[in-house]
Amino acid sequence: MTELFRYLHPSTDVPAGDIGVGGREIGYMYGQYKRLTNKHGEGVLTGKSMLFGGSPFRPEATGYGLIYKHGEGVLTGKSMLFGGSPFRPEATGYGLIYITKIAVEKRLGRTLEGSCCAVSGSGNVAQFAAKKLMEFGAKVMTFSDSNGVLVFDDGMTEDDWDSIVEAKNVHRMRLRDIEDKVTGRYIPNESPWTLTDDTTPFHLAFPCATQNEIDGKGAELLLSKGVLGVFEGANLPTTIKGQEVLRSRPDVIYIPGKAANAGGVGVSGLEMAQNAQRLQWEPEEVDDKLQKMMGEIYEQMEAASGEGGTLEEGANRAGFLKVTRAMEELGWLY
Repeated sequence: MTELFRYLHPSTDVPAGDIGVGGREIGYMYGQYKRLTNKHGEGVLTGKSMLFGGSPFRPEATGYGLIYKHGEGVLTGKSMLFGGSPFRPEATGYGLIYITKIAVEKRLGRTLEGSCCAVSGSGNVAQFAAKKLMEFGAKVMTFSDSNGVLVFDDGMTEDDWDSIVEAKNVHRMRLRDIEDKVTGRYIPNESPWTLTDDTTPFHLAFPCATQNEIDGKGAELLLSKGVLGVFEGANLPTTIKGQEVLRSRPDVIYIPGKAANAGGVGVSGLEMAQNAQRLQWEPEEVDDKLQKMMGEIYEQMEAASGEGGTLEEGANRAGFLKVTRAMEELGWLY
């Protein structure tokens, strides 16, 4: 941040977290940004007259107990103590499941309830994707990190989820270290996409770990297990060969990360909006906007997919058309 801060501005570049960069790291970077810039959210002076930028109830606020927590929108994923947004930590995982729910209902004519779901990863995206899946009645069958995979034959329980989140977010432990604390069985040096000798059923797959985790063999394994859909929570988790295998079965839903995991960057935008307003919205408002956002993304995919097209084709076309139309209207294309 000592070198990066000079390039950050709400209208220029706004970094967010990713693999290995969570709320703790964002907080440290934002703290250094504040030290270097002496900016703590604009405003300069408060308690001004209503004639030139004052706030209603500012004189009464201390006695009435009103608290406003805001920060500058140069980083997103910040703590709620200094300008973070409700549901930002949950946004990518929750958004992934919101769009999955729509696709499964519309394309497969079924609900998520009872579906056996393979989830890779055990970080932020995987954690909240699993939580939302369980809320919708689905069974989370796997969780993984770079050393191995936990397989839950009867589905992950809420106690399992709590144990994993505490281990990962508080104690920074590996999954192998908590096998005795969860109902799953630990298999070292494997991922959900390499369990060739395991008979655990997968209806839906959620790669939420890292790039290039599902290769051609992994995709073939999923099809052999009868998978009905693959929904990318990570960025580019499916290799080119893996994508080719999935495209060979157009009856299998495949939503790439550019659409499926857009909830994270979408709520980062909502965090910036709150920072600009010097407000912090209620969690229900942010969650409602997130659900609408993912619904609109799905509608764009459907509309762009054309007659008999896949959702992957729709996502690619919709994204390409949006960029080219904007370039035309800006005068960058002729």
